[in-house]
Amino acid sequence: MLTITEGNLGLPGVVQVARERARVALSDSVRARMDASRRWVDEILASDRPVYGINTGFGELSKIFISPQERETLQRNLILSHCSGVGPHLPEDVVRAAMLLRVNSLARGYSGIRTSTVQMLVELLNRDIYPVVPAKGSVGASGDLAPLSHMAAVLLGEGSVVQDGRIVPSGPALRAAGLSPLSLAGKEGLALINGTQVMTAVAALVCHDAIALCKIADVAAALSLEALRGTRTAFDPRIAAVRPYPGQRESADNVLALTQGSQIIQSHIDCDKVQDAYSLRCVPQVHGASRDALRRALETLRVEMNAVTDNPLVMPDTGEILSGGNFHGQPVALVMDHLKVALSELGNISERRINRLVDPNLSALPSFLTAYPGVNSGFMILQYTAASLVSENKVLAHPASADSIPTSANQEDHVSMGTIAARQAREILDNVKYVLAIELMAAAQGVDFLAPMAPGAGTAAAHRHLRTLVPRLEEDRILTPDILAVRRSVTDGSLLAAVEAETGALRSVDP
Repeated sequence: MLTITEGNLGLPGVVQVARERARVALSDSVRARMDASRRWVDEILASDRPVYGINTGFGELSKIFISPQERETLQRNLILSHCSGVGPHLPEDVVRAAMLLRVNSLARGYSGIRTSTVQMLVELLNRDIYPVVPAKGSVGASGDLAPLSHMAAVLLGEGSVVQDGRIVPSGPALRAAGLSPLSLAGKEGLALINGTQVMTAVAALVCHDAIALCKIADVAAALSLEALRGTRTAFDPRIAAVRPYPGQRESADNVLALTQGSQIIQSHIDCDKVQDAYSLRCVPQVHGASRDALRRALETLRVEMNAVTDNPLVMPDTGEILSGGNFHGQPVALVMDHLKVALSELGNISERRINRLVDPNLSALPSFLTAYPGVNSGFMILQYTAASLVSENKVLAHPASADSIPTSANQEDHVSMGTIAARQAREILDNVKYVLAIELMAAAQGVDFLAPMAPGAGTAAAHRHLRTLVPRLEEDRILTPDILAVRRSVTDGSLLAAVEAETGALRSVDP
């Protein structure tokens, strides 16, 4: 059970609810704050004082005063009119994360929403009913209006939900769960959809997965270092000590731990090669910089996951109504654009190592890692696949936040595109998983050719695990199933678990 208190939600809690279906509860303290801010909204609704979002229109229509008999219709129409998303549906884990984050923001007590309305979102989470939310249509200010509207529509008995793996209309699904659709009171429609919770949900889950991916990148690099008979010198901690970036130290330490006791590396310690290529020698610097970019993203998300991103804000202690711009997604947009580049670089340097592994002029291994080149193409086209993926990532890494298109008749004349940045980061992350899976396969094949010399403790564990997933390539076969099998082990954590069972926990970026 995850209990919502005041401003202490972390990434582990988001993952527990999004992917492990942990149940959610509202603490007494946040209920009291929501009740306090709601009382101020009710006072305004009982008066003739025009206040944006409570008894006026929205955006460019904010100059229009709404009569008491039309205010419920105003809130309902706001939700329905903003349900304009398109494209594929957001995955279940993202929607569950966004619902949790919206609950957490509203529970801070600055939105003037009724506790019972927030509790309805909690009930949907706890009963495993989640809205169908199209992925596209948000410009990232005023927050994620379109996707959050699809989420809020379910509270009204509108739109569709996923229940027991099936898409069904929300009305019957609510009734089957013993829930009744809501009629929204003043300001509640705006409170439900004004915020950055969809972009933050996508970003949070990307960052969670990227933490593990950084360690997998080190495993792949270490296995390639073995196959290419590189040196451990570049990972000497004294090198990182004089350029003390945290990520560089972590990555170097990981490669040393993974290759500890390697017979392969020891066998050529006195060879005439002076230095390895950058894709091996600069692993700590490149992987480490990506780790540090991830750190900065996590710092931002720790704030954003607990932020109040509504407008206007209701001060529960004084009743003041403050109009501002906390809904603007620029903080998330910038760090996710940065993370896009950082994740792309993990793929870029991995592809360069793959290229070295398949080129006999660079690897001193058989051409394309096959014992019978010519009649067999071996790993030739796997490098093509990796090259295609990293090239695609270069397009996706273009900063979404560099663009802005005015909306709402130029009232909203600068927007963040933060949701696009977060979705692109997710796509890049998925592509890099494939690239690293290919590198792991190629490096394992390279190590096979060096038998009977054994790799280090961690790299040997990685090699053994990989061989339980895919056999050594003796002659050409369809390789897509092999790539998918290794990628699954990257995603489900089984490869990393096998390695860390031998080495102990590798150094990681704290969530």
